[in-house]
Amino acid sequence: MSNSITFVDLFCGIGGIRLAMESSGFKCVFSCDINSECQNTYYANFGELPKGDIKKISEKSMPDFDILCAGFPCQPFSISGKQKGFEDDRGSMFFEICRFIKEKNPKIVFLENVKHLIHHDKGQTLKTILAELLSLGYAPEWRLLNALDYGVPQNRERIIIIATRIGDFDFSQIKTTKRKMLVDFLDEYGDFEYLTEKEYTLIENPKTQKQSGLCFVGYRNKSIRKAGVRPGTEHLSRVHKQPNRIYSVFGTHPTLPSQETSGRFWVLNQENKVRKLTIDECFRIMGFPDDFIRPSIVGTQYKQIGNSVCVPMIKAVSKAIKKQYFNPEIKEAYIYDPRSIFAANV
Repeated sequence: MSNSITFVDLFCGIGGIRLAMESSGFKCVFSCDINSECQNTYYANFGELPKGDIKKISEKSMPDFDILCAGFPCQPFSISGKQKGFEDDRGSMFFEICRFIKEKNPKIVFLENVKHLIHHDKGQTLKTILAELLSLGYAPEWRLLNALDYGVPQNRERIIIIATRIGDFDFSQIKTTKRKMLVDFLDEYGDFEYLTEKEYTLIENPKTQKQSGLCFVGYRNKSIRKAGVRPGTEHLSRVHKQPNRIYSVFGTHPTLPSQETSGRFWVLNQENKVRKLTIDECFRIMGFPDDFIRPSIVGTQYKQIGNSVCVPMIKAVSKAIKKQYFNPEIKEAYIYDPRSIFAANV
């Protein structure tokens, strides 16, 4: 049954969502992304060149589908960006998604974005998104999920929104796995880039954070930034800037950002040496297979992986969608209009 269930992959990037959805047996019938480098990577792995600018794609030209998937642009809502939200052209892409929902009326809408979407504009942005989905006849549910709980050693929190016309989505049915340490995902041999002992400082008695699993052990001895820093806190600039921080491989790793195109992710390994994570290791802790084809230059690859999704986490969500809505052992859920029921909650 599942191989006849179709989905579209909007803002597809390099294909993380597609990898996850296809692992559950769903079939992709359309993809789009405006970035040419991402298009090339997607083509290299799936044999399909995504369409470009979504604003130029006619909703009537798109094939019918059961599930709409979209990791729509997160930069307008990210805490590391300018947070212009819907005022940013990329932020308005959500309304392009709504255009396709209105025309095609899929059973499921599956959206992914950054954690800060919850807090953006004091919660009004998320409230607008949920209200818009509600107005289209969908019952939206959302949760904040962490990649740590799905088999990769990365503290990466993302909001997942599932909106349906066939009954509420139950997030409690998403299966989590035991948390893992970074050391289990690293290469034993390779052309690694090490820091000399003069280039970093380790702190005494480092502690592992219980919630995130991060173990901050030191920082690079970079020059102290003074411009724009409050008096008396200058020394903190080299400690608090993420590319300067060093983490133990016997803990987890912070979120891989898209802005770090130099890949300055430093770890203290099991030999008590400080080295940089390789691009191969970065793809691995995002859950991409080792045979995933990466035609772009390394700097672009770091940006691509930072913009992508944690594949095992999306895979867990896709399995829950399949179980709840496309399970041949259960009767098909009734279709209903949730607007009157949920209006008070949006």
